[in-house]
Amino acid sequence: MTYLLPFDPATLPTESFDFLIIGSGVAGLSCAIELAPHGRVAVLTKEDISEGSTQWAQGGIAAALAPEPLDSAKLHEQDTMQAGAGLCDRSAVQVLVTEGPQRVRELIARGAHFDTEPTGELKLTREAAHRARRIVHAHGDSTGREVQRSLSANALESAGITVFEDMLTVDLLISGQDSNRRCCGALALDTETGELRLFRGAATIIATGGIGALYKVTTNPPVLTGDGMAMAFRAGAVLMDMEFVQFHPTAFAKGPNNPKFLISEAVRGEGAILLNTSGERFMSRYHPDAELAPRDVVSRAIAQEILTTGSDYVVLDLTANTAQQIAARFPKIYSTCVAYGIDPAHEPIPVSPAEHYMMGGIRTDLHGATNVYGLLACGECACTGVHGANRLASNSMLEGLVFGIRTVEGAIAVSKSGCPPELNTRSGDGVRAQPFSEAEITAARTRLQETMWHYVGLVRSGAGLRQALNILNELQERYGQPNPTRPSIELSNMITVAQLVARAALEREESRGAHYRTDFPQTLDGDWQHHVLLSNERNQLKVDKAPCS
Repeated sequence: MTYLLPFDPATLPTESFDFLIIGSGVAGLSCAIELAPHGRVAVLTKEDISEGSTQWAQGGIAAALAPEPLDSAKLHEQDTMQAGAGLCDRSAVQVLVTEGPQRVRELIARGAHFDTEPTGELKLTREAAHRARRIVHAHGDSTGREVQRSLSANALESAGITVFEDMLTVDLLISGQDSNRRCCGALALDTETGELRLFRGAATIIATGGIGALYKVTTNPPVLTGDGMAMAFRAGAVLMDMEFVQFHPTAFAKGPNNPKFLISEAVRGEGAILLNTSGERFMSRYHPDAELAPRDVVSRAIAQEILTTGSDYVVLDLTANTAQQIAARFPKIYSTCVAYGIDPAHEPIPVSPAEHYMMGGIRTDLHGATNVYGLLACGECACTGVHGANRLASNSMLEGLVFGIRTVEGAIAVSKSGCPPELNTRSGDGVRAQPFSEAEITAARTRLQETMWHYVGLVRSGAGLRQALNILNELQERYGQPNPTRPSIELSNMITVAQLVARAALEREESRGAHYRTDFPQTLDGDWQHHVLLSNERNQLKVDKAPCS
């Protein structure tokens, strides 16, 4: 195991827990709350407990809560499999859709308040690529914020959970080598004091979310720097489907200096239409479902229309609705648009694609276990194969709920094997990289983001991917060994994960779902209906394949 920073376990403050959870979004907190009756739980989060991507989610949670024949788990399964473009693992999808409704009901029982009809029944909406109205939502378009509020309150009130805020996890603590590797906790940096600390755990669970910060244009918060995936890779865990990065079709696109906030899929689900800057409705030329086509189709269609018209955006037209109607259904979207000079009731919203979600991640089984004993993962940073090549809208928070709670069983099983071995050797030689200035790190981060956006984004090619890898290798050479500061450590993690995304994208010589290559534009089921696996074996990248299950 190669650690980012040198440290001596004998000199660092150490705390021991039964369960160590890294990350505080829907997956991590769902897991923590369920684990609390089974032992002492620590939650490490690098900002405050609510500053992840969960609170940014607008549309809702997909679950077959309507009675048949209006909806069913089978229909939800079919929609998920179709969106996944032939790469979903059916067993994972079946777990998601059959256990999902009960997980939503449990969330409601814990105090989450979703929008309801006057009769008291849950108000359900429809989103792209869903054939039924199955999306539960809160406060119109603030579902993530309500879910995060509820879970955070439950976690903070639990006597069995200790939350450590402003705690950046640097690396996993690993004993043994190869097939005998055992995770026994984590090394963390207290970003308030600059102090390194050790957290030992019988079971360690990564729930650090996605990789939005790797891209120039994203709907994600800047904290999503791929830390969990990078740590897992260094520790010897297998990563899967890293080439599949989802781009949301409709992010606000008025002016270069305004934020790229998300315009929810649910807006199109409620009837909004897409027009190019010539005023033409264009989606029917790309897919029979028009605005309700899968996300990858809509994103590439918008990109093509932008290229054809020479504009920087297309527009999303909601003007068939009154201001009162829009504000009632999408209060956050409406107020934010108005704040930036667009009244959706009177003029269309300028939109363009932005990085949104990572389908790949740390490979796990259906109970969160990785190939490294004692290490588990759940949520967006993990990969069960449930999303395949293209996630179905609003399956993300459902995944966090379902697999976050499923990971509990895996973590308890690990904890029964007893405490992991003590670390009794120091890591590194005490020589740290030369200090990098704040300006230098910012410039390197910007270069990485622009490289990923231009070469490893919506449209890719072999030549572009190789160019990206050349640039990323240069950045790795310069910044791969970080200083003991948050910006430097995050940059190192970003470089590692960016290399993995680009390498997997270069490996897959076809187009499928969110992965589109101009030099291999066809989907080739015979040759490529399998997962690409990446792992670190004695500091060498290993590439494998695994069939879909």
